[in-house]
Formats: sequence, structure tokens, C-alpha cells
Amino acid sequence: MGDVQAGLPHRVTLSERKKLTMTGVSEVVSFEEDSVVMKTALGTLLVQGRDLQLKTLSPEQGQVEIAGTVSALSYEEPKRTGGWIKRLLG
Repeated sequence: MGDVQAGLPHRVTLSERKKLTMTGVSEVVSFEEDSVVMKTALGTLLVQGRDLQLKTLSPEQGQVEIAGTVSALSYEEPKRTGGWIKRLLG
């Protein structure tokens, strides 16, 4: 997937742990039956579950829909770049 248009909101909707719909996805990094890793507008998102299937993938609009049994959603905080002084001073 290419870059998501600037300003596209990141939204996650999970329905009964069976249907996960997202916007603001810039890239699907990996997809397995038990895990999906995606880059979003708010950081890297790891989706864990069983029998996961990619139902919709719309790179132009940054939309993804996953079906299956979702057991966990977790975000990895973006790593700060620069030296310790830059991190200290913000």
C-alpha cells in the first residue's frame, strides 16, 4: 500500500470480535492466519486472533476489513528519532 493521504483519520471498529474495519491504514506489513501487522496514522497496529481473513483492502482510501476471531489489538508507539538532546528538549 502506498502513503495514505494526509489528514485521513484513523478509526477502528470491531463488531462482535468477528469483523474489524479500519481507516487510516498506510501499509499492511504482514498478514498471517493468526496475526496482522499494519502501519496506521497513529503507529504500528498488531491484530491477533484466529482464522483471520483480509476481506477488503483499499490502498487509495487507507481502508482495511478483516474477518475472523479477534483476540487482541495492540499499538507499538512510534520511535522517536534524533539524539538525546532533541528528545530531552522535545
